[in-house]
Amino acid sequence: MFELLLTAVGFAFVIKGADFLIEGASALARRLKVSDLVIGLTVIAFGTSLPELFVNITASIEGQGGITVGNIIGSNIANILLILGISAVIFPLAVTRGTVWKEIPLGLLAAALVMLLSNDRVIDAGPWSGLRRIDGLVLLSFFVVFIYYMFGIAKNTEGFEEHPAKKDYRTAGIIIRLVLGFVVLIVGSRWVVGGAVFIAKILGVSQSLIGLTIVAVGTSLPELATSVTAAYRKNAEIAVGTVVGSNIFNIFFILGLSAIIRPVPFKAEYNIDTGFLVLASFILFVWMFTGKRNKLDRWEAVVFLIMYFGYISFKIIWSMRTIS
Repeated sequence: MFELLLTAVGFAFVIKGADFLIEGASALARRLKVSDLVIGLTVIAFGTSLPELFVNITASIEGQGGITVGNIIGSNIANILLILGISAVIFPLAVTRGTVWKEIPLGLLAAALVMLLSNDRVIDAGPWSGLRRIDGLVLLSFFVVFIYYMFGIAKNTEGFEEHPAKKDYRTAGIIIRLVLGFVVLIVGSRWVVGGAVFIAKILGVSQSLIGLTIVAVGTSLPELATSVTAAYRKNAEIAVGTVVGSNIFNIFFILGLSAIIRPVPFKAEYNIDTGFLVLASFILFVWMFTGKRNKLDRWEAVVFLIMYFGYISFKIIWSMRTIS
């Protein structure tokens, strides 16, 4: 019971720590006169992925490969099907041509790249499948290209004012929030990983299932809050951009960094989850051309939600059958 309570507190710490960091980084960016667009593309989209980052770093250091993979794949699936699904039900999400032709396909490429790099045993009949350190460097290289692309956009586009910092803090206040955010995230992520391992042992299920469900949804709460709020305010670009940017960040940076810290083993069963992520990413791209062009309509959002809960149900039933 204590471990379960610690897990819940860990999630609260992770989310609050991310909030502190986003606040501090936003204030720092404005102090340095960085454009609003750069703040949105980096602080908002990437800042909401901080829970996944710290949970994965902790899991990699402790050798919990199932949580490392499950957290990222599960979070990305939840981002597309659950978060965009809920957001588009609230308000149909219309996006720009650049998002449709560049950022969404890049998210699809990221998911496909994970499947390609992690299947050594299938591709070259190797003795071990997973993401090695060289694979992590490949993913980080794509992340550098993505960062370069984003700052290229910032040069040619005026900033937006929808997401200003909550408050203009003094230098001391900025430093306190940045430091406190990191500390709270580190402590919270350790509790989440420890609790997830405990839950997996108690239920007799795999760590990857816990990572794909409980940990993934828990670390995706910042994206959920940001995208749903943006949809409620009819800011579709932020709602979609947060999810797509977070998914790219999760794979190229977080999973890449995790593989460099410790090679990540990839079981054959993970291909089902990675394949489902590729499918969800592909459907998101295709649906930009169905119905109203460049828009995720409400009926498409409902299909997304049905797909998500169907997928989770399948994973739980499959896990129960495996146990029995």
